[in-house]
Amino acid sequence: MNFETIIGIAASVFTSTALLPQLIKILREKKADDISLVMLGVLFTGLSLWIWYGFIKQDLIIIIANVLAVIINLLSGVLTIYFKRKNK
Repeated sequence: MNFETIIGIAASVFTSTALLPQLIKILREKKADDISLVMLGVLFTGLSLWIWYGFIKQDLIIIIANVLAVIINLLSGVLTIYFKRKNK
Protein backbone atom coordinates (compact mmCIF):
# COMPACT_ATOMS: atom_id res chain seq x y z
CA MET A 1 0.00 0.00 0.00
CA ASN A 2 1.51 3.31 -1.05
CA PHE A 3 1.52 6.59 0.87
CA GLU A 4 -1.13 8.11 -1.41
CA THR A 5 -3.56 5.28 -0.63
CA ILE A 6 -2.92 5.60 3.10
CA ILE A 7 -3.69 9.33 2.96
CA GLY A 8 -6.88 8.61 1.00
CA ILE A 9 -8.03 6.00 3.50
CA ALA A 10 -7.25 8.24 6.49
CA ALA A 11 -9.09 11.18 4.90
CA SER A 12 -12.04 8.92 4.12
CA VAL A 13 -12.26 7.62 7.68
CA PHE A 14 -12.25 11.11 9.18
CA THR A 15 -14.69 12.68 6.74
CA SER A 16 -17.09 9.74 6.66
CA THR A 17 -17.34 9.62 10.46
CA ALA A 18 -17.39 13.39 11.05
CA LEU A 19 -21.13 13.44 11.77
CA LEU A 20 -20.98 10.43 14.10
CA PRO A 21 -20.50 12.50 17.30
CA GLN A 22 -23.58 14.55 16.37
CA LEU A 23 -25.58 11.38 15.77
CA ILE A 24 -24.52 10.00 19.16
CA LYS A 25 -25.48 13.29 20.83
CA ILE A 26 -28.93 13.20 19.22
CA LEU A 27 -29.45 9.64 20.42
CA ARG A 28 -28.26 10.37 23.98
CA GLU A 29 -30.19 13.60 24.47
CA LYS A 30 -33.30 12.51 22.53
CA LYS A 31 -33.52 15.96 20.98
CA ALA A 32 -32.30 17.72 17.86
CA ASP A 33 -33.43 21.30 18.30
CA ASP A 34 -30.24 22.87 16.96
CA ILE A 35 -29.71 20.56 13.99
CA SER A 36 -30.22 22.18 10.59
CA LEU A 37 -32.14 20.02 8.13
CA VAL A 38 -30.90 22.27 5.32
CA MET A 39 -27.30 21.49 6.28
CA LEU A 40 -28.07 17.77 6.35
CA GLY A 41 -29.74 18.05 2.94
CA VAL A 42 -26.77 19.87 1.43
CA LEU A 43 -24.39 17.35 2.96
CA PHE A 44 -26.48 14.43 1.69
CA THR A 45 -26.39 15.90 -1.82
CA GLY A 46 -22.63 16.37 -1.70
CA LEU A 47 -22.04 12.86 -0.37
CA SER A 48 -24.27 11.38 -3.05
CA LEU A 49 -22.31 13.21 -5.72
CA TRP A 50 -19.07 11.87 -4.22
CA ILE A 51 -20.46 8.35 -4.50
CA TRP A 52 -21.34 8.97 -8.13
CA TYR A 53 -17.85 10.39 -8.72
CA GLY A 54 -16.34 7.30 -7.05
CA PHE A 55 -18.22 5.07 -9.48
CA ILE A 56 -17.09 7.18 -12.44
CA LYS A 57 -13.47 6.98 -11.25
CA GLN A 58 -13.89 3.35 -10.13
CA ASP A 59 -12.44 4.30 -6.73
CA LEU A 60 -13.62 1.94 -4.01
CA ILE A 61 -12.22 4.11 -1.20
CA ILE A 62 -14.35 7.08 -2.27
CA ILE A 63 -17.44 4.91 -2.71
CA ILE A 64 -17.21 3.09 0.64
CA ALA A 65 -16.35 6.19 2.67
CA ASN A 66 -19.21 8.21 1.25
CA VAL A 67 -21.75 5.39 1.50
CA LEU A 68 -20.89 5.16 5.22
CA ALA A 69 -21.23 8.95 5.52
CA VAL A 70 -24.61 8.87 3.72
CA ILE A 71 -25.88 6.24 6.18
CA ILE A 72 -24.79 8.34 9.17
CA ASN A 73 -26.27 11.45 7.53
CA LEU A 74 -29.58 9.72 6.81
CA LEU A 75 -29.82 8.44 10.38
CA SER A 76 -29.10 11.93 11.66
CA GLY A 77 -31.75 13.40 9.38
CA VAL A 78 -34.41 10.85 10.29
CA LEU A 79 -33.73 11.26 14.02
CA THR A 80 -33.68 15.04 13.70
CA ILE A 81 -37.11 15.03 12.07
CA TYR A 82 -38.42 12.50 14.59
CA PHE A 83 -37.23 14.38 17.68
CA LYS A 84 -38.22 17.80 16.35
CA ARG A 85 -41.77 16.53 15.81
CA LYS A 86 -41.87 14.62 19.09
CA ASN A 87 -40.56 17.49 21.21
CA LYS A 88 -42.94 20.16 19.84
